[in-house]
Amino acid sequence: MNGSKGRGRRVVLWRHGQTAWNLERRFQGSTDIELTETGVAQARRAARLLAGLKPDAIVSSDLKRAATTAAELAAITRLDVMHHEGLRETYAGNWQGLTHEEIVEKYGEQYAAWKRGEPVRRGGGELETEVAERAAPVVESHVNKLPDGGTLVVVSHGGTIRTTIGKLLGLEPRSWEALGGLSNCSWSVLGEGMRGWRLMDHNAGSLPEPVLGDDD
Repeated sequence: MNGSKGRGRRVVLWRHGQTAWNLERRFQGSTDIELTETGVAQARRAARLLAGLKPDAIVSSDLKRAATTAAELAAITRLDVMHHEGLRETYAGNWQGLTHEEIVEKYGEQYAAWKRGEPVRRGGGELETEVAERAAPVVESHVNKLPDGGTLVVVSHGGTIRTTIGKLLGLEPRSWEALGGLSNCSWSVLGEGMRGWRLMDHNAGSLPEPVLGDDD
């Protein structure tokens, strides 16, 4: 994306709806977990709001929880959903399937280093910078197909969205955590300005709800 052109495009990064593992604070990573009934209802409600933005295109992670969320918006807008594995959540190896408490108990030093902003392969998986390096180009390639003033909706996962926003804004990786998490089915909006992307909205979509299972 060349922000210097000032074409006024925007990207809506939408987190998937609730899953059972979110409620259990269980780290999902790239595990392919379905939405709960509540998650489907969240997606349906959010889709009605997002349809009001008149999106031009929808691209989604190919994991079921994101793809099912995206399908709700596609049903209203009649847009096709493009699925891309580059938008999957962080692969987190041995952390996947563990609760927050189990991770702290078994991998306390690794968890603490990650929270300090150090580059950590959680559970032997991907670095956050590697996630951004695979996800951000997917977003950029689809943005470049938009008309001037166009809107792209990206349906993905908490950790992937945070790292992608950080990379697109040009922030240092150790500061990405400062962006905070997204609640299920909430979204953030990036707008295109003369000097690149700007964060226009973050964790929007409803009254504040608890952030459950952030990196998943």
